[in-house]
Formats: sequence, C-alpha cells, structure tokens
Amino acid sequence: MPPARLLALLVLLVVSGACGLAYQVLWLRALALIFGATVYAASTVLAAFMGGLAVGGVVAAPLLARLKRPLLGFALAEAGIGLTALAVAAVFDRAEPLDAMLHRATGGATASLTVARFVVASALLLVPTSLMGLTLPLVSASGLVRRAFGTRLGLAYGMNTFGGVAGALVAGFIAIPAVGAGLAMRITAGLSLAVAVGGLLLARSADDDVAAGPVAAAAPSNAGATAAPYGVLALAVTASGAGAMALEILWFRALLQFVPATTYAFTTMLAVVLVGLAAGSLYAARRLRRDGHWLAWLTWAYLATAILALASLTVLAYAYDRGLVVAGPVMAAALAMLPPTLGMGASLPVALHVAAASVVGTAGAVASRVGRLYALNVAGAVVGAVATGFWLLPALGVRLALVLAAGLFAVVAGALARAAGIATLVRLGAGAVAFAAVAVALPDPLDLAFTRRHGADRPPLWRDEGPQATVSVHGDATSRGLFIDGLTQASDRADTVRVHRTIGHLAMLLHPDPQDALVIGLGGGATAGAVSRHGARLSIVELNDGVRRAAPWFAHISHDVVAQPSTRMIVDDARSFLATTDERFDVITADIIQPTHAGAGALYSVEYFTRVRARLKPGGLVLQWVGLREDSAYKLIARTFQSVFPETTAWVGGTLLVGTVEPLKVSRAAVERQLARAGTRDEVAALGLTDYDTLMSWFTAGPDDLRRFVGPGPVLTDDRPRVEFYRSLPAGEPAARLADLHGDAARVVAP
Repeated sequence: MPPARLLALLVLLVVSGACGLAYQVLWLRALALIFGATVYAASTVLAAFMGGLAVGGVVAAPLLARLKRPLLGFALAEAGIGLTALAVAAVFDRAEPLDAMLHRATGGATASLTVARFVVASALLLVPTSLMGLTLPLVSASGLVRRAFGTRLGLAYGMNTFGGVAGALVAGFIAIPAVGAGLAMRITAGLSLAVAVGGLLLARSADDDVAAGPVAAAAPSNAGATAAPYGVLALAVTASGAGAMALEILWFRALLQFVPATTYAFTTMLAVVLVGLAAGSLYAARRLRRDGHWLAWLTWAYLATAILALASLTVLAYAYDRGLVVAGPVMAAALAMLPPTLGMGASLPVALHVAAASVVGTAGAVASRVGRLYALNVAGAVVGAVATGFWLLPALGVRLALVLAAGLFAVVAGALARAAGIATLVRLGAGAVAFAAVAVALPDPLDLAFTRRHGADRPPLWRDEGPQATVSVHGDATSRGLFIDGLTQASDRADTVRVHRTIGHLAMLLHPDPQDALVIGLGGGATAGAVSRHGARLSIVELNDGVRRAAPWFAHISHDVVAQPSTRMIVDDARSFLATTDERFDVITADIIQPTHAGAGALYSVEYFTRVRARLKPGGLVLQWVGLREDSAYKLIARTFQSVFPETTAWVGGTLLVGTVEPLKVSRAAVERQLARAGTRDEVAALGLTDYDTLMSWFTAGPDDLRRFVGPGPVLTDDRPRVEFYRSLPAGEPAARLADLHGDAARVVAP
C-alpha cells in the first residue's frame, strides 16, 4: 500500500484533475456564449486553453531551477488557479458586450476577428491554465514521486486524469442544470483553494527538497530502462499529442452518426477518452515497477495505438450494423475509443520515464525535462486540433483523416524502433499499412451507421464533412432528407414541409406590413422560402456553411430561396449576429431547432430572446416554434419567452408562440391583402389558409391565458439551460395538456 503521504498527494491530484476538467467544460461553454458557437470561435477558445497549459510546462523548467520545494510550489499554483478562476467567473458575468466590441474593432472580418478572439481568450485564461500546466512538472520533482519516478509519475498522472473524468461528468451532467454554470465555477474555484491548503499541509510534512538526492528508478535496479535521444522523445510526445487530439475530434464527429448530438453524449465521449488515458497511465505505473527495455515497450505501445485507432470506427460500425452492440453513448464511445486511448495513456508516463533515464543530474533537472516534454505534448495537441478541424476534415473526410492521424503514431513507433534497434518493426509497419488500406477499402463506417439508424431506403446523395459539422443529403428521386451529424434536420415530405411553411407564412401574415424579415437557421429552406413569398427583404442566418451548400437539393420546397435576389445569406452564429448588427426587422422567426440538442439551450434563454427583442422594429413580432413536448419543458420555454415578450399569444394549438411588446392586433384588411399576393395565394391555400377567418381559427390563447397555463416558476437562462440538460427535468412526465390552453380570439382582432 502506498505511504500515507503519497496517498494524500494522490487525493489532491484527483481533486485537482476534477477541477481542471470542470474548468474546461465551464469556460469553453461560457466563451461559446460570448463569442458564438462557430467552429472558428470554438477552436480559438480551445487553442487558448491548451496553449496556456503548454506555457505552464515551458515555464516549469526555469522555475524549478529556482524553486527548492516543489510541493509548496504545487500548493501555490493551485491557490493561484482558484483565485484567478474566481476573477474569470466575475469577468464572464459582465462579458456579454465583448464580442460586439471585437466585431466593431475588426470590422467583422473572419481572420482578424479570430485573432482578436484568441487574444482575448488567452488574456482571460492564460494565468489559470499556465498554472495548471505547472502542476505535473512540480509534482514530478517532489520527493514523494522521485523515490520511484516512473511508477509514481504514472500513478500521479493516472489519478489526476481519473479526477478529470469525475470533473467532466459532474460539470456536464449535474452542476450546470442544478446550480448554474456561474456558481459551479465558483464552487470549483473553492475546491482548487482547498487543494492548495492540502498541498501546503503536505509540503510541511513531506520530504520536499528538490536538490535532496537523485531520482530513483521505478524498481530497485531496472537496468533495462533504455535512454533515448531527446529529439526522438520530443518527436514522440509532440506527434502523439497532435495525433491524440486529431483522433478525439474525428471520433467525436463520427460517433454523432451513431448517437444523438446531446450535451450528455459529448460529456460521455469526453469521459470515455479520459478513462482510457487514466487507465493506461495506471497500467504503465504498475508495469514500471519491473525491469524492462522501456524504449522497446514504448515502441510497441505506439504501434498498438496506431492499429487500434485505425480499427476503431470499422469495428464499431460492423458491430453496430450486425446488432452486436446498441449504439448508446457509453457503449459506442467505449468500443471505438477506449482501446486506443489505453495505449495513449500508457505511452506518456513511459516516455517521461525514458526521458528521466537519460538525464544526469538532480530531480530539478528531471522535472524540467518533464515540463518541456509535457509542453510539447500539449502544443502538439493544439496543432492537431486546429489542423484537423480546419483542414483535414474538410479536405479528407473522417475516414481518411483518421488514417492520417493514426499514422502519426506509426511514424513515432518507427522513429523509436530505430533508436531501440527493433528490426522486426519494418514488417509490422508494412502490415499496419496494409491494414489501413483494407480499412479504407471497406464500406464507409459512417454509411453503415446511417443505414442502421435511419434505414436502407435512403441512400447517400451528397455529403459535406466541413469544419462545423457533417451535413448530408439522403434519399431518392421521390424523397430527400437533410441530416446534420446524423440527426434529421429537414426533409421534403409533405407533412414536414407543411409545418415549416406554416411557421413562415403565419409569422408574415400576422404583421400588417412586413418589409424586413429575419430567419434563424436555413435547414431545408421551407420556412425561409415561405417567408420569401411575402415580398419582404429576407436575411437568413445559418451557423453551418454546409447547410447553405446543400440548399440546391431542396430548391423545390424552398423556392430556391438562397438564390433569390431579395435574400441575404449570413453564415454566422445567430446570437453573435444579433449582438453585433444594428439592423432591425419587422418579423423574426426560426427554423425548427430542437432545444435538447447540444448547444441549443443558447437559443432558448432569456438572454437570447432579449437579443431578439432588441432587433425588432416598433410593432415587430417574433414567432417561436415550441412543438409538443413534456409539461415541464413546454412551460419552461413558454414562460421564458413570455418573460421577454409579455404580450405573447399562442397559435396552432399552442405549438407556436408569437411574441410582441405591445398587444397584437391582426388586421383583416392587411391579412387579405397578403393572401391576395400572386406568390402567396396558392401556397397558403394548400395549408388550408384561404381567408382571414381561417387564419383566426388558428389562434389558441392570449397573454393572460398563456400566463395562467404556464404558471409562476423558473425560466431558462444561459446560466441554467435546463431543457438542453433534459435529464434534470422530471422523468417519465406526460406531454403538456395543450387542450387546456385556450382563449378568445376577439382580443387580437384589430378594430
């Protein structure tokens, strides 16, 4: 059993790891609300976060040359993390105007705006993330670790990563809906300060002089530990960092073809990756107690990682296609990602152990090398994330990009094999190349997943694996569907088109004279196409450029709206657009956006609806789809919407809400004038809308009726998007009884 002081250090590392991943989840979510959910903004924030970790690893080397008590330094770093995290939380509370300021300063140009966002995100996160990057090198220099360096460093890294699993799960499943992101940040900061106190107490009781004694081997002799040139090790940890992050992005994108894109699915996938890394590290720690030719062992570990990564999606797809597994998030993620991440997790501690074996000097010198290699690993991850998201995915697609990312581990294995003198690796390398060729030649795993999930009667017609998401069109000459990351987004089926056209036409008919309209989300274009039939200037904001490129496939249901001269297409995050434009609109509506999808809570909060209200002209209106859903979810959405638009009315059985600031008054003359338009008349007639009286029969309830129906209670906020975190709502709840929602249409009739 490990000594009590080592156990105490491991407990502190578990809590520290939990805090680190909780910060990552909470900060990236908060910055997505500020900068928008575009892939450029998200990648910028992730690069700033990980760049800070790399800076911490670099700073560790000169710091350890001066710092004589590493555990005291660890405690001070944790205190700094907690205090700066509190400051970051306070900035986030007041950061809503920040992106608008950056847009004005840069003119909104993508390149300059991305740079500006990176600078701001780095300024916010550099200090706490750099301090996080210091913790592993500081711990590696402590007396508690250097007594059995390889074993205990692997143990420390593994327990810290297991703590990260807990932090990601608590933040992603429980904390945000339960207490809100802001309070969760402050609680996490308090835990960091508690770790700092524990570190101070441990530093007082432990042997913590960095200069006292040499670094001990993992086992009493361990003569087989093989030194390696620093350049080879630097290549190994850098390339493996890039490959690991590239694979993580590719796996996440591919697994969305198997499981719904909810926030719980993303959290589960992140947790599985961390479990694999942690378990691999603990396995390496156990192995390092024995003698071994560790450079050779590391070579085989990298080669095994390459082969397992190559096989990951193919194995998952064939198991899923044959019904051997159910593609729930846990099972799908574990089958695809767990085997190769075990290899990744085992590799880093062994690489650091090999690095220590080639250093002559004090524990400080060893820890400095650990810091530099850790920094290179994280820097490689930053490069892998940016290169994969921006270039490899769009250029090669998931399958070929995965082969390339896995190939990085094979390249590393080859370099290490040469240093270790392993001749047989040439034959194994040729076998890995042959395996990659077979993997590419087999049916596409994404196609197998789609067929199993949606049926074989919808063959692929078109696919765009862009930076933002995978957009595909499936179907045949009689029916087509638009899918984003495996989820149905739109189709040309008559019942679906009818719902979307109802949204567009109702929004325009209720306004007496709509001149400027805004539609959030293009989808298949049926909603925007219906809006376009009323002669107004139309702006469409769509997050995903792949959806815009798919528009020609649905021109027959959208009146080819994207190509119309009166249409302006804007590829941007809706919240970012609303916060940065000075334009105002008579009518604002949106394509159907499911509130349970990951990130969709940002389009159902008080803050979002407030931005929408600010973009209305006097007398303007907003039409919001709610649909049929569970009682709590319906009332949360409707209550939130009405808190911003007090004169909200309900239409079409309560499935659509129309928000206004002043009481809505519907003019018979204005409605009949629009119904008589040549471009409108035939299409609305197909919906059953032939006259003013029919339109008014769609009225369901007035503001007071709706207010009584939803009752008092909480609303959705950016801080607590509980409908997106739908598991926080009552389980097994029946649908809202919309039949009980009714009122007198006379109150909205214009005199």
